[in-house]
Amino acid sequence: MNSRMEQAFHQLKTMGVRMTPQRHAILTYLLGTMSHPTADDIYKALSPRFPSMSVATVYNNLKVFIEAGLVREMTYGDHSSRFDADLSDHYHALCEKCGKLVDFAYRPLDDLEKAAGELTGFKVKSHRVEVYGICSDCSAAHSG
Repeated sequence: MNSRMEQAFHQLKTMGVRMTPQRHAILTYLLGTMSHPTADDIYKALSPRFPSMSVATVYNNLKVFIEAGLVREMTYGDHSSRFDADLSDHYHALCEKCGKLVDFAYRPLDDLEKAAGELTGFKVKSHRVEVYGICSDCSAAHSG
């Protein structure tokens, strides 16, 4: 088991959260994907192995993981929330056609919080940066 997984399980145990098979599967899925799934995506991926699991079960477990600081919820207006277990500083590019969400890092933004705090007087806790456009798959399909 990788160290991120071990740390996640330890964090939940410290908080007194019991590790059920469904909870284990949801967390393992999130830690193993880069796709920023919705709760429905997670449900569809895991329901063949857990026929009794509901979308509500997925949502309830995601709330537990968010409270434990293991998962970040990203909301997009009308779209469903997407969930990201990568809590490192990184940013997202979102395709306006297919909804693909891709991570990227960009060093010059590392000083953004400090500058924002100095300019506004805020005690900045975090930031979220996203760019919007059309992914290469959708561009290729549209131009072909």
